[in-house]
Amino acid sequence: MQLATPLLITGLLSIFTPPLLAQWEALPDTPPIPKDNPQTAAKIELGKTLYFDPRLSSNGVVSCNSCHNVMAGGDDNRPNSIGVADQRGGRGAPSVWNAAHLSVQFWDGRAPTLEEQAKGPVTNPIEMGMPDWDAVIKMLANIPGYADLFKAAFEGDKNPMTADNAVKAIAAYERTLVTPNSPYDRYVKGDKKALNKQQIKGMETFLEIGCTSCHSGPNFSGPKLEMGTGFFMKFPTYPKTDYETQYQLTADPGRFEVTKKEADKNMWRVPTLRNVALTAPYFHNGLVSTLDEAVRVMAKTQLDKDLKDEQVADIVAFLNALTGEFPEQTMPRLPSTPGTTVINEIKK
Repeated sequence: MQLATPLLITGLLSIFTPPLLAQWEALPDTPPIPKDNPQTAAKIELGKTLYFDPRLSSNGVVSCNSCHNVMAGGDDNRPNSIGVADQRGGRGAPSVWNAAHLSVQFWDGRAPTLEEQAKGPVTNPIEMGMPDWDAVIKMLANIPGYADLFKAAFEGDKNPMTADNAVKAIAAYERTLVTPNSPYDRYVKGDKKALNKQQIKGMETFLEIGCTSCHSGPNFSGPKLEMGTGFFMKFPTYPKTDYETQYQLTADPGRFEVTKKEADKNMWRVPTLRNVALTAPYFHNGLVSTLDEAVRVMAKTQLDKDLKDEQVADIVAFLNALTGEFPEQTMPRLPSTPGTTVINEIKK
C-alpha cells in the first residue's frame, strides 16, 4: 500500500479543516519539563509550600504568591507590585499562570528557565529582600518541618536542602499552573458551540489585522522555541504616537537593561494572552487600566491601525475566550516553629 505524501496530506487537511481553525493551536495540558528537574508529587508539594511561605522575605511579609496570586489571575492587579518595606519596582508582575509555556522569563527575558526566575525575587532588595540564598537556606534549616519536605522531594541527595533544590521545587510547582480547555481551546478542537458569534468574529479580526504576527502559538506568546531562546518584539514598533507619551511606553528601555545593546532598546519578551482578561492593568508598566484600551494601544503602536469601536469589542470578546480552566489550589500548611520564630527582620 502506497503511503500518502506530505503534499497530499496537506491537501486533505485543507479540505476537511475550516480555514480559520487551521491557523490556531490548543494549549497542551502539560508544559515542557526539563530533564534535570522531573516532576514528582513530593517536589511539587515542597515547591508549593515555599511559594506560599512569606518567611522567604526579609520581613516575613512577602511570599511569591503576594505578587503572583494563584487564587486569582496569577498576578496582583497592581501597576507595580509591593515588596518589602512597601517598596515598588518599575514593572508590573507578569502572571504565573502558563509561564511554564514561555521559553524565557521576566518582561525582559533575562531568565532562561523557571528555575532561574525563581532565584531572582527572593534576593531582590525591592521585592523579597533576602541578602542571599545562603541566608534563605539557613532560615529554612531552622524550621524543622522543611528538612523532611526537602528529603522527600530530593530523595538520595546527600544534602537535599540547597538553594538549587529550593528553586527546582518552586519551578516544579509552577509547571502545574496551566489553564487549558478555555472556550477557545474547545473551539479549535472542534466544539463549534464553544465560542459565540462575536468571539468568532473577534478571532477573525485578531488574525486579519495582524495580531498573530507576535501573539501566535498555543500560548499566544510567539512560536514554540527551545527553553532559553526568547521571542522578543519592539514596543512600540511605530513610535511618536499619542499613546507613547500618554502611557510612557519608552521610558523603560526593556531588554537593553540586560544586554546593553542599542538594538535591544524597548525590546520585550512577548507576553502570553492566556487569561489576559484577568490581569489588568496592562503592559510592563501597568499604566493601561482596561483591556479595551490595551487593544487600541497595541493596534496603533504595533500595527499602525486605528480600530473601530466594533473591532475593539470583538477582539476583547475573543480575548475573554482565552480564559482557561484553573486547577484547584489549596493553601499549604506551612511548617511551624513551636515556641520560637525565625522572623527577625533583616535590616538593610
